[in-house]
Amino acid sequence: MKTRMLGRSGLEVSHLCFGGNVFGWTADEATSFALLDAFAAAGGNFIDTADVYSRWAPGNQGGESESIIGKWLKQRGNRAGVVIATKVGNDMGPAGKGLSRAHILSAVDDSLRRLQTDYIDLYQSHIDDESTPLEETLATYQELVRAGKVRAIGASNYKAPRLAEALRLSREHGYPRYESLQPLYNLYDREGFEAELAGICRTEEVGVINYYSLAAGFLTGKYRTEADLANRVRAGSAKRYLNERGLRILAAMDQVAAGSGATHAQIALAWLLAQPVVTSPIVSATSVEQLQQIVTAPAITLAPAEMELLNQASAW
Repeated sequence: MKTRMLGRSGLEVSHLCFGGNVFGWTADEATSFALLDAFAAAGGNFIDTADVYSRWAPGNQGGESESIIGKWLKQRGNRAGVVIATKVGNDMGPAGKGLSRAHILSAVDDSLRRLQTDYIDLYQSHIDDESTPLEETLATYQELVRAGKVRAIGASNYKAPRLAEALRLSREHGYPRYESLQPLYNLYDREGFEAELAGICRTEEVGVINYYSLAAGFLTGKYRTEADLANRVRAGSAKRYLNERGLRILAAMDQVAAGSGATHAQIALAWLLAQPVVTSPIVSATSVEQLQQIVTAPAITLAPAEMELLNQASAW
C-alpha cells in the first residue's frame, strides 16, 4: 500500500486508514491484534480511534479501543512506524466532554496513557463544540503541540462555516491548523461533503479521512432486502440506505463488478480513492478475511465509463 501526505502535516499515511471503532466491541483483543497485524503486513500504517470507542457497548466505559491499540503497539514495538489518530470531545460520562481547555488537557493524558505512547500523531476534535470558542480550542492544541504530546490536529464532523472559521483563526493567530477533516462520505452519502466541505478542503489543502466508507456495510452489497438486516450488528445504520437510490447504486456496482471481477467493497473504496480530495478512507473489518479483501482496493483503478456509471447512479 502506498502513502500520501495528510494535508500539510508532514504525516505520510497509507491509502487506507484502519478504523478502530470495532476494537473492544465487535472484535475482542485477540481478533483486534490479528487485524492490526494483517493491516500492517499489507503496508497500512494509519490507525484511527477515539477516546469514546467503544463506550456504547454493554459493560464498556470508553477507551477500550485505545487500550487495545496501546497493548498492540507495546507488544510489537512498532510505534515509530505507525501513524496514530485519536479524537477528543465526545461524551465520556463522568470524564466530561467538549473542546474546552480543561477537558482537552485532561483527555489527552488519558489517551496517551491508554495508547502507551508519549505522543499522538493526529489529535482530532471529534465533534464541534459551539459552547467553547474556537480560539480556546486551537490555543489548547498549540500547547499540546509545543509540549510534544501532539504532532498535528484534525477536525471531525465540522460543518463548512466552522471549518473555514477555524482555518482563518489559525492563519491569523499562528495556531496549529486542522490538517485533516473526517467527514461522512461514501458513494451514497455525497451531498453533505461535496456541497461545501470538499471545496474548502481542496483550496486549503486539508486532508480528508472519511468515515463510513462502506456505508455501514451497505456498499458491500450484502443488504438488499429487510430480511438481510436480521440479526446484524449494524442493521440500524444500514437500514437507511435500503431505498430506491441505494438499490440503484448497488445495481450500478453490480455492473462494474461483473465487468471487472472486483467486489462491491473494493469498488466503493476505489471510487473514493479516485476523488482527488480524499486522502485515506477509513475502513473497518471484524475478520482477517474481510480485511484482506479490502486492502487490495488501492490497487484497483476504475475505468472512466465505470466512474461515470457510479456517479450517475449516486448523483444527488
